[in-house]
Amino acid sequence: MDIAVLAQRLCHIAIWRLLLIIGMVFAVLVVSQCFALLYGKTFSLYPPMVVWNATLLISSQSNKSFVANLVVGNDTYASDSDSAKETGYENETKETDKHNDPASDDNTNSHKEFKFEKDDPNGSTNLTLSEVQNQAGILPVVSQGISTKGMGNFDADSRTSDSFFIDKISVSSSVGNVKQTMGLQPKDKKMKPLQAVSVTLNNNSTMTSISNSILKRWEKQQTSISQINSILLNSHVSSHSVRPRWSSVRDRELLSAKLGIENAPVIKNTPGLYASLFRNVSMFKRSYDLMEHTLKVYIYREGEKPIFHQPQMRGIYASEGWFMKQIEGNKKFVVRDPRKAHLFYLPFSSQLLRTELSGKNIHGRKDLEKHLKNYVDLIAGKYRFWNRTGGADHFLVACHDWASKLTRRHMRNCIRSLCNANVAKGFKIGKDTTLPVTYIRSVEDPLKDLGGRPPSQRYILAFFAGGMHGYVRPILLQYWENREPDMKIFGPLPRDIEGKKIYREYMKSSKYCICARGYEVHTPRVVEAIFYECVPVIISDNYVPPFFEVLNWEAFSVFIQEKDIPNLRNILLSIPKEKYLAMQLRVKMVQKHFLWHKKPVQYDLFHMVLHSVWYNRVFQINPR
Repeated sequence: MDIAVLAQRLCHIAIWRLLLIIGMVFAVLVVSQCFALLYGKTFSLYPPMVVWNATLLISSQSNKSFVANLVVGNDTYASDSDSAKETGYENETKETDKHNDPASDDNTNSHKEFKFEKDDPNGSTNLTLSEVQNQAGILPVVSQGISTKGMGNFDADSRTSDSFFIDKISVSSSVGNVKQTMGLQPKDKKMKPLQAVSVTLNNNSTMTSISNSILKRWEKQQTSISQINSILLNSHVSSHSVRPRWSSVRDRELLSAKLGIENAPVIKNTPGLYASLFRNVSMFKRSYDLMEHTLKVYIYREGEKPIFHQPQMRGIYASEGWFMKQIEGNKKFVVRDPRKAHLFYLPFSSQLLRTELSGKNIHGRKDLEKHLKNYVDLIAGKYRFWNRTGGADHFLVACHDWASKLTRRHMRNCIRSLCNANVAKGFKIGKDTTLPVTYIRSVEDPLKDLGGRPPSQRYILAFFAGGMHGYVRPILLQYWENREPDMKIFGPLPRDIEGKKIYREYMKSSKYCICARGYEVHTPRVVEAIFYECVPVIISDNYVPPFFEVLNWEAFSVFIQEKDIPNLRNILLSIPKEKYLAMQLRVKMVQKHFLWHKKPVQYDLFHMVLHSVWYNRVFQINPR
């Protein structure tokens, strides 16, 4: 009996000791949280939530609100160093490597309900979020897995204007049912300037403040469309192309073509062309005709699949694949004898370069560049043509975000047709050309759903929907989401068939389609807007639009600087109705130049890409 009583007492003592230890641990956690809140660091028992390159930490199971630090200015290619991590590259492809729909986000657990009222000019489109349950606690507008390493280093395009303001993100959580809501609200209805931005890195410990001086420096480095126009004109006046080591018959043919284009006779009747779309329709027509009659292209047979000679025809990088497919199957321009060629095509896929080498655990920029360098060394050692011009008569067509940086060293003299045409990141106007970003959903029918409603049935002033990639889109939503009935500005739409249909209907029913940059300056929305006959509104500083050498983009689109997002609606409303109708008509006219056909036709996208390369080579060539 005494033994039983003793055992019971010992059990009670053990229980009290356990409770005491638990109490002490809890007290330590409470005290540490108090100190952490004072110094901006929070201990969390839950995984972090990444919101537009920001990190939110849920530190309690009770319903509480926290003010989170939001990254606005983090862009890609954060570091130019040759370190093994290559942090800028990690940031850049979280969206684009997945070929996701421009209207959607990567979060497959989100559920949204949309009601699209098509024909009522006074009607509204209701956007409501149903209950979102996600074990990781991530909202539909959240971009998951975005790395923020290297954020201490920003380049010319990683910036935000000091006219932007984002106040806070409110997060609440409840036990048993992880339910979270998010709001971006200004302190009052007046648009207040952003004074500074706090950045919380993914290691949950480092915090950086972006001062006004940095914000102002970013703003000074913006390049407007008028400045890009001036650069183009100057590039034709003073060419800095590599002088060939010896002259050739092909060089003399190009010089003759240049003289013919410069002295092109003025033509009034141009079947299939519209003068208002071009800088000089007579010069374009003469150049195009000379290209058809003169240009010969040699395609190097070297290079192993899948990186070389294997076009990818679907997804967000489809432009490079469609061009590769159609140039390799072309008999009019392509020659077997390289001595007859004016241009030499480097047939690699920047998309497959990225994905295939990543599968072999090759991730760093230096490794990818080395792969391209080895190819250049191969053709330079086997043929004499690269060495004659230093690659100035060679060209590449690449749409991956990384292509601009991967090719700017060993292929710097080449004519680069790039989707990522950022004048602040090494894109050379007058030498390089802009490749349109075309999101191809059906290889069998690339023209499916072409066209849109007539202007009289476009009741929506402006439309945007997409993932919160980069720093511009969150600001766009912060100012214009649910603000005005004629401004349909959303985050990502559902990725199902119905969601994509709604996205198309908005494009087809809107006067203006907002083409806001993502991680990089380019976006498929520019071509999508033209595809659905909606006037593009391009919000992407330093971006050089496609075929800029010949097209007068301001005749059929609107350019708005990033710092003017708060005034977006007023700018669009200030455009007279007659001017809008003229722009919308020109969008329909220019549409033919942005369409892929299974079999190329005159003036289509294939021919326009090839013409831009030809045109720049003609005007950059230097005689021996």
